[in-house]
Amino acid sequence: MMEVALLTVGDELLAGDTENTNASWLGRQLTAAGASVTRVLTVPDDEAVIADAVARYHDAFDAVIVTGGIGGTPDDITKAAVARAFGRDLVVPDDVRAHLEAKAERFADDNPEMVDRYDMDLDLDAWASVPEGGQALLTDESFAAGCVIDRVYVLPGIPEELKAMYETVADEFDGDRTTETIHTPAPEGALVTHITAAREQFAVAVGSYPRKDDAPGRVKITGDDPATVADAAAWLRERIEVVDIE
Repeated sequence: MMEVALLTVGDELLAGDTENTNASWLGRQLTAAGASVTRVLTVPDDEAVIADAVARYHDAFDAVIVTGGIGGTPDDITKAAVARAFGRDLVVPDDVRAHLEAKAERFADDNPEMVDRYDMDLDLDAWASVPEGGQALLTDESFAAGCVIDRVYVLPGIPEELKAMYETVADEFDGDRTTETIHTPAPEGALVTHITAAREQFAVAVGSYPRKDDAPGRVKITGDDPATVADAAAWLRERIEVVDIE
């Protein structure tokens, strides 16, 4: 089972100014791929704090995904922090800079009124920089390069850019984890005995998530063997009230 830690970066996330949808989206993608997300941590735009978290999680988990703070403004320090975590320098690969320079020129050609109206200070070196020895990640959606270095994946914080860049590395997160969900109108208090028994009998993880508004509650069965998960789900369906969700 591949264990993944998520590290989301941004003062705006901690202040509640921006909802952390990236962590939820990545959790769904990784779980569907069969990996297991076992840590989610949000940290401020502080190079030392980011570097410390990356170093600790790199030692503890199979992979770390870091999101946010890779653009070209002064508070975008994530790539420098990741380089610091590995004791390396930031470098600007010639091919990556050339790619982004050409992209900036196309943007200027396509948006002449914006370029004329605003004095745009584009730090191409910041956009193109990666930790020494890292592999740059480039997409059409993002100006800034993401990167991969020794199982640490550095991705953008803007959701559309994050999703596009994640797709370039998604195949690296496959695993054996499988899940099945049962929907039930029963209150959690009525499920305890059956959930406990299923855990013991089938050696699977079983989580209970209560009803919300008009939606039924959920019982989620998770394990490494699809047949065992299916057996546990069937066993539970025989013992708790179940509703079908289209």
